[in-house]
Amino acid sequence: METFRIKTEQNSPQKVQRKFVWVEAFLRILGIAATLISIGLMVTSNQTTLYFNLQFVAKYSYSPAFKYFVAANAIACFFSVVSLFLVLIYCLKPSNNSDQKKYFIIFLIDLIATVFELPGCAAATSIGYLGLYGNEHTGWMAICDQFGKFCHKTMVSILIAYVASLLFLFLTIWSAWKSTKSQQPPPPSMY
Repeated sequence: METFRIKTEQNSPQKVQRKFVWVEAFLRILGIAATLISIGLMVTSNQTTLYFNLQFVAKYSYSPAFKYFVAANAIACFFSVVSLFLVLIYCLKPSNNSDQKKYFIIFLIDLIATVFELPGCAAATSIGYLGLYGNEHTGWMAICDQFGKFCHKTMVSILIAYVASLLFLFLTIWSAWKSTKSQQPPPPSMY
């Protein structure tokens, strides 16, 4: 009687893990791109308009909240680049260290990126809201009817930054889950 051997792929868990690493790397690249686009849009948003023969200029640098927004995006982008490199180094190169320790470091870096990105978005949103609607109680006028191009660019920049913050939040949750996931030994090979 002939013995049948069951052929199993021993690298199957590693192949699945590599696919998840590439998806995770792609999401990190999307987050980096979103922050860079958001920074570019905000920095280049300026408009000059004439009002009763007086020249008025709107620039992002005139608002401390918009400057904080740009700085927060830059910091989040930097930390996301660091976490991307760590994911590629740690997860694509096999080692004897446990994945829990690797992903805990990545979790901390992702958390820093998220912690900077979300308040930056909130600060820019509050000033954008004032620019769009003003505040009658304090006497702040809405400026977006005079500076439409400026307001449109800043609004798009803020929306893209919110997309980046959602990506960073998802990646933070993902790396936290991976850092708490127990290291399981590979399945026994069957001959």
